[in-house]
Amino acid sequence: MENDEAREKLRGWFSGRMPDGWFEGPPEIVLDREEITVIGTIRPPSLAEGVSEVERAAALEGGVQRFREETRERRIEIALEAEHRFRRKVSWGVAVGDQTVMFTTLSVPVMTRLRQTERRVLDTLVAAGVARSRSDALAWCVRLVGKHTDTWLADLRDALQHVDRVRAAGPDVDS
Repeated sequence: MENDEAREKLRGWFSGRMPDGWFEGPPEIVLDREEITVIGTIRPPSLAEGVSEVERAAALEGGVQRFREETRERRIEIALEAEHRFRRKVSWGVAVGDQTVMFTTLSVPVMTRLRQTERRVLDTLVAAGVARSRSDALAWCVRLVGKHTDTWLADLRDALQHVDRVRAAGPDVDS
């Protein structure tokens, strides 16, 4: 389910399955081999002109919490259907204002082999209190690289999608 057509089918299924009015526009659907993440934009709460940043932040937090509680049962129902249909776990989140809040996420173990110099980097992060364990240190490193290479990673993902399209358009060699 990695090609564009499959992604469109997935987005369409979620858009059709979710109640009207949950989100402003279609949700963003992000997927990998294990997880489908659904992030919808919700309307920020109405506030009077000139409210403080503290009040604005509290109102956004309250609006997110209200949406989370009011939609919980339906989100669980939709997630269970999607997990059965698409064979991946479903995570939910919302975008409001300039922030994204995730309600659920999936942590997946990833095995790797590291040389001593690489392990020493992780051990230094643990010793310095940046991370609690080698596993946390590795996750911290991945987040840091992702944060500083967003554009490059987006270009790489676009290139991979292009490769998938070219492969799909290629000749059928099974005949």
